[in-house]
Amino acid sequence: MSSGVLHPDLPHFVSFGEVRIDLLRTAGEQWRSACAGSPWQVAMAMSSLGELSAFAGAISRDLFGREIWQACTEANLDLRFLQQLPKPPLLNFISVPGAAGEPGLEATENLLIGSDAADLFFRPEGLPAGWVKALRWAHFGGLGLVREPLAARLGALAQGLKSEGKRISYAPGYRAAMDSRYDDMLERMCRLADVIEVTQSELCALFRCADYHLGLAQISAWNPAAVLLLNADGGRISLYAGAQEWSAELPAPAADEDAPLLDVCDASLAGLLFSLIRQPKAGPDLHLRWSVAAATAARSAKPEYRLAHAQACTLPQALVATLAAAVRPEAGV
Repeated sequence: MSSGVLHPDLPHFVSFGEVRIDLLRTAGEQWRSACAGSPWQVAMAMSSLGELSAFAGAISRDLFGREIWQACTEANLDLRFLQQLPKPPLLNFISVPGAAGEPGLEATENLLIGSDAADLFFRPEGLPAGWVKALRWAHFGGLGLVREPLAARLGALAQGLKSEGKRISYAPGYRAAMDSRYDDMLERMCRLADVIEVTQSELCALFRCADYHLGLAQISAWNPAAVLLLNADGGRISLYAGAQEWSAELPAPAADEDAPLLDVCDASLAGLLFSLIRQPKAGPDLHLRWSVAAATAARSAKPEYRLAHAQACTLPQALVATLAAAVRPEAGV
């Protein structure tokens, strides 16, 4: 993999996957749009912490693509990694219970539209010269590893970066499309990754089991050396590193703190990766402090500063450092 000329301002962290537009039906016939996508949100969080970061992917040239471009600009992401194409946007229509006066609706409904969307045509060879040489960590996850032909392209890229000695993080997430056809990609990425982030419910869904411990055991069997970050559904975050296990509770949320779990998970992963980049020789307990602190900051942020609202200053480094000092990890819980 050619790395070309190194520019001093190229990012050390690059995230690959999907960025999309969520269209949320809020009340009656009203809809609200927001930029979304877990890999993209991790890049946003890393940038707000102060790390040179980029999201690498393809977006449309219409008003939705311009919305994503603007959000990336405000977040100080490296725009050279965004490819604007004359293709439709990736759209996710969301209807939540009671949002449109539908008392019988029991669960959130999602309708993903993007059979010929721009994200599928992302070309890694179009990234700026020298980016691999500058890279320290690459992150992969989300729908980008499901949607072909993008999935095959990203899988090959992850393998190539690993062979170049780059560190890999992986957060599979879960979507209905991640059925048995996703099993090979799941195993492949788990074997490649240096850091893996999952939730309890994702483990049950990905491994089609009732006990999430079975999923943990399988990942450990595939890659015993990986650092595993587990976001428990009840608010506890655990870090597994070799024979070491550390856990900490997120502070109880205030009445007005209702950030979605996805925001918390993306933030917790960003906090961990930031700590690993800045303090590579620190112990797992210190890395967990930063992970929990970042998750706490994301959950307690005012709505206009949450990750899902694509604001630039989501996780101020000084705030997260202060919160990290107050976290008290417990060993072997």
